[in-house]
Amino acid sequence: MYTEMTLAKELLRMSLDPRQFSAMFSIDVSADPRTEAANQSKIDANELIVQLLRQMVETQKREVTLLEEISNHLSQGQKQRVAELNQWKEANPKLAEACRYATETLSKVQTQFLQNITTEVFENEESLNDSDFMLNEFVDRFGPRLAHLNGVLQVLSQLSAAPPQQPANTNPQ
Repeated sequence: MYTEMTLAKELLRMSLDPRQFSAMFSIDVSADPRTEAANQSKIDANELIVQLLRQMVETQKREVTLLEEISNHLSQGQKQRVAELNQWKEANPKLAEACRYATETLSKVQTQFLQNITTEVFENEESLNDSDFMLNEFVDRFGPRLAHLNGVLQVLSQLSAAPPQQPANTNPQ
């Protein structure tokens, strides 16, 4: 059994022993060949880690470059479509304005149509759950009309002119 004094002496001896420190924080100058081999293996491991980290950084740089190229490639088509739509709107301002009004009107129709659909679902919830025939009948009745209405609204909204800008109130008080 260690006494307190013996334990304290042992801890002091261990804390002053240079071999107890990590090679990262100190240099071991002992002539022990096992220590030299261990230090060399630590250096080799550190060099390997550094090389792997460099490879990872290079790979990430290449990935970033490729992602930038993909992004630029995809955005070019979108920019071209936006430019063509803007040219069409400028060439056909009255038609673009008419498309805007049609979009607003059809949006109201779509809202009412969706209200009718939800009412139908609430009223026939049990029969829709229990009967495949009723579910198919419901989808056949509302599905195509909803899909076509959404498609028409999408086209009209893309072709519609932006609403006219309201001038800011500049009434001096």
